[in-house]
Parts: sequence; C-alpha cells; structure tokens
Amino acid sequence: MSSDVLDFIKPATYGDAATLLFIAPDPYQHIWYERPQADDAKGSTSRTTRNIAERLGELNREVVIFWSSQSGTAEGFANRLARELHQRFRLEALSADLSDFDPETIAQIAKDKTTQFFLLRETSLSTLRYAVFYLGNSDYKYYNRVADVIDQALRETGAEQLLPMYTADDAHGTTEEDFVAWQDQLLVFLGKHLGLEARGLEYEPVFKVVEDESFEPQDLNMGKYVESRHDLGKSAAGNSPIRPLKVKATRELFTNSTRDCLHFDVEITNQPKMDYKTGDHMAVWPMNPKDEVKRFLLVLGLSARRHVPISILSLDKGRKVQVPSPTTIETLFTHYLKISARAAKSFLLEVSKNRDIFAQFIASAHINLGRLLEVALAQGDSAACSSVPISFLIEVIPRMQPRLYSISSSSIVAPRAPSITVGVSSTEMTPGISIPSLASNYLHKLSQLSAASEASTHPAGLTYSLSKPGDTLKNSHLFAHIIRSKFKLPAQGSCPIIMVSAGTGIAPFRGFISERSRLHAMGRPVGDMVLFHGCRHPVEDNIYEPELEGLRTSLQGRLRIIRAFSRPVGSKKVYVQDRVQEESDEVRRLLADDASVCVCGWVSMAREVERTVTEMWRKEKDIDNSTTKGWSNRMKRNRKWQEDVWV
Repeated sequence: MSSDVLDFIKPATYGDAATLLFIAPDPYQHIWYERPQADDAKGSTSRTTRNIAERLGELNREVVIFWSSQSGTAEGFANRLARELHQRFRLEALSADLSDFDPETIAQIAKDKTTQFFLLRETSLSTLRYAVFYLGNSDYKYYNRVADVIDQALRETGAEQLLPMYTADDAHGTTEEDFVAWQDQLLVFLGKHLGLEARGLEYEPVFKVVEDESFEPQDLNMGKYVESRHDLGKSAAGNSPIRPLKVKATRELFTNSTRDCLHFDVEITNQPKMDYKTGDHMAVWPMNPKDEVKRFLLVLGLSARRHVPISILSLDKGRKVQVPSPTTIETLFTHYLKISARAAKSFLLEVSKNRDIFAQFIASAHINLGRLLEVALAQGDSAACSSVPISFLIEVIPRMQPRLYSISSSSIVAPRAPSITVGVSSTEMTPGISIPSLASNYLHKLSQLSAASEASTHPAGLTYSLSKPGDTLKNSHLFAHIIRSKFKLPAQGSCPIIMVSAGTGIAPFRGFISERSRLHAMGRPVGDMVLFHGCRHPVEDNIYEPELEGLRTSLQGRLRIIRAFSRPVGSKKVYVQDRVQEESDEVRRLLADDASVCVCGWVSMAREVERTVTEMWRKEKDIDNSTTKGWSNRMKRNRKWQEDVWV
C-alpha cells in the first residue's frame, strides 16, 4: 500500500471508517484499525514519539491497533480489541491514534522480523494476510468507500484476505453487535490458524483507582476538563481551550408547540484566548442528570463514598488515563463518563465473560434473566453491583463527549458573543417512553436557570447540578470551546450564495446573512443570496422568521427567502428540495453566475438537494451523467459546494 493511499484516507463523510488486520507469520501479528471520520479525534496513546516502530519497541508490543474517531466509537472498539487479545491470547497490543504517528514509520514495524511490512505499492505483500471491518452509515454518500480503497490497495500488493470484509451500518443501529460478531470471528481465526492457545477469561484491570482523602479540594478536578490536543480537536489549528462560558441570554424560538428550540447567546469577553469565525462550531460539554448519577451510585453501593477523592492511574504504559484525575467518585459519574447513555450489549457481554466480576455479581444478586430485568426495572439493589470495580466502569463506559452546535451568529456583528441554536430532542423507544438527549436537555434546563430560576420544572423532570463544580458554573455558565469549521462564506462578498437548510440547520445561515447585511450597510458589494428553508409549520417552528425578514429588507433585494412546510394544516406537504426544483430557473441563473452552494441539516435532505440540483444542471447543459458527476465533484473540491450535515 502506498503512502498516497494513507493520504487519501481522510473524512470523505462522517461514516467512513475501516479496520484492517495485518498478520505476518507467527509470532508477529500487526493490526491496523482506522476510523478516519472526523478531525477532533480523541486519543489513548501518549505522544512520546511519532515513530510507531520505536513506540512498539519501547512498550514491547506485538500488535498495534490504529484508530481515528470523532464520536469515540472507533477508539472504544480498538481498546476493547486490544484488551481481548491480551486476555484471551496474551498478545500485547497497543491501541494508537493513527494521527499520532508518521505514516512512513509503519513500514518499519516489521523490520528485523520474519516478514517485512511496507507502505510501498511496488512491494509485494504476498505473505501478508488481512481482514477488514468497516464502520459507517449508509445515509452518507461515500459509505464503504474507504474500506474499498484500502482493500483494493492491499489486493494490488498481493496480500491475502483472511475473512470476508465485514460491514457495520449504523443506519441499522447494530454497529455494536456487528463489531462483537466480527471480533468473535477474528479471535476464532487467530486461535485456529496461528496456533494461539486461549486462556480462561478473567478481569485484569487497565487502570488502578485509589481512594485518597489526603487531597485538598483545590487539587481535585471537580468537573473541569484537563485540556489536551485530543479534546480540543487536532486537524483545525486554532481550536480554543475549554472554558466555563457565561450564558448571556436565551429565548424560545418555537411558538405554540409541544417541542422546544432554544437560542443561546454566550459571552466570551472574559476569554482572551477564545474567538470564532462565522461558520465555526461551539462544542458544549454536558453533564449527566442528578437522578441518573444518584441511581448509578446507589446500584454500585457508592452513595456513602461519593465525595471520596480518587486517583486514577494507568497500569498499562500504552494507555493514558482518559478522564481527569484526581477527582471524586460523584464527579466521575456526573461529568466524565456518559452513564446516561443506553446500556450497550458490550457491557453485559463484558460482565458475563469476566469470570470474577460475573461470579460476584451472580452471587450477590442471584441473577437469572427474570431477575436481571427486575433489577433493571426496579433500579437495582446497591449490593447487586457493589463488587464491580470502578476501574472496570472507566474502561467500558464511554467518556463524556461534547455536542457540536453550528454557531448562528456572525463574528463581524457579534465578535464576543457567539450564539447557538438548540433543538431539544428525545428518542422515542415505544409509545409513552422516550430517552431525553443528553446535551439538549441539559441546555434546556440551563436556559430555564438563565431565564428564571432553577426551580423551573424541566419538561422531562430532569434536574442537574448546574452550579457545580464548586462555583465554576454558577450564574448560568457552561463548559464549551470553539471548533474551527470549513463551512464558510465565500471569500468574496460579491459571490452569490444558494443556501439550503431544514430545522436547526438554518443556524449558520443566520450568521452568513447577518454578516452580508453588515457588509452591505458598510457599502461593500454583496452578491445575490437565496435561502431555501424547510420546517414543519409556518407558525410553530418557522424559527428566526421576523429577524430574517428584517435582514431581507436591509439587504434591499439581495436576499430571497423561500420556505417549505412539511406539516401544514390543510395544505400539501412540501419539502425543501421541492422548492429548489420549483425555483430551478433561479438556481441555474445563480450557478451560471458562479454561485456557491451551502447545505445544512439532515443528510437525507442534503442528498435529495444534491440530486435535484445536479439533475437540473445536467438538463441545462445537456450533458451525460458522467460529466454531471465530474461537475459536482469539481464544485466540492473547489469548495463551491459545502455541506454541514448529520444523521
């Protein structure tokens, strides 16, 4: 495989990801695990050297699992695979962030071993065997592309595929189960074909948790985030540090609706190292609700010790402690671990296959399937899980991750007061039962505190420790930082723009239009703009309508706003792509005038908009599909077509 293939493996979409297993002749196995899906990867490897061969030698590791991750899923899978290889076969594995190492040093991994592993395409890899596991989401356009490219590159060098490529499609909600199934196949293969002898499964901690009441309060991390380049995002230079930011004001954007959508104005005047540009994102760090923390402490038998200071130490030189330490037990479960996330199948699998933990769990709770459900429904008994080590929970529970929101203000108009637009959401499991989303419901409660008092009742009855840690978040503060984005206005103010959004996807366009309005007021040339925006109802959720109408007036004919309503009372459903089609003459005129196209919202909407626009361009130019695709690709390469989308 050539280094240009490594260079190619960039985030084509948020769904692109692949796992490759390289196995040289026994006893050396080399695993490459990669999820190149985003720029703000979180790392588990100390950045002591960028030479992976040197790092493996320092740690005396036989296996390296490379990963790259936005959401933390790939990192978690890589860590679990490394732990599984050690526990089952005593293979010492290193879980490593791919961007922590120089690609050319991967070629040195196999030096002086029985088989050479090179990155050069002209080198034969006929003795190399590999397997591919792909994580992705078929809602994205380039689903499976990265895995196909890597697989093709390996085949061209003569490498032998061990197992059929395994694809996990998150659109089906079975990524976790798919990974477990693939890992089981992999482990069976390793044991059968490499002569590795499986050992009895028992829990061996990666971390050591020490209770130490000698710490002074000022020494503890009580919710604050210890910043690292991983937490701040690595690809975009200039991402800001994580800071407690003051919420200046909030307001409800929906009218007469059972749903909520909130506007937040955030103050950064007192943060000299923090700034933003129009189109950037704000990463908000949420916290778990009080009731979830209380329930967790009760089930684990930790309620009486919740304020005890703990120090978390790594027992593995290849794994860094990924949560701030020292801290307290309560703070760990409030701020640093995502305990309110849906329980993953992997957690139950881990409990069941680690003999000691499972035996203690069964002995204390006398669990069968019926009692397990009873414990779950009744929130359990504190004795049932009191034997589960905190170190185990740190290993298997996902770390708290920030929620990214598109900034909805202009850095020219409000340079020290970025704003975000938050749709408060929940996932409905069955009629009458829903799971409140972590970040948006936390922000909903924070908006109540900002607007009135903490005594206001959250619609879902949730409560939060909004003033903690200490007084850091007192008086409506939140932990957040700025993430640089490539979703930007054209550099030339005179360049026309076609903007397409749905729901809260209108947020960055509020900033775009505000900035163009300010430039126009200053006498600067401003290009024509058209905003296509879709929502459900012309009154209930047509957010920012009065404000946008004011901006339209101030721009004196430079802005058109075209709306689509998918659930109007007594009228036909119309989606935003339908409006784009209806305005095909205007769209073609702007494209002919070198307009930029910016799309923000659901990925399914963006896909339909792209299909609509490319088809109208094909008909306009009377060209074939291949030429049309080439035009679309050039638009994206030249950043004339930008998307900020999600599933």
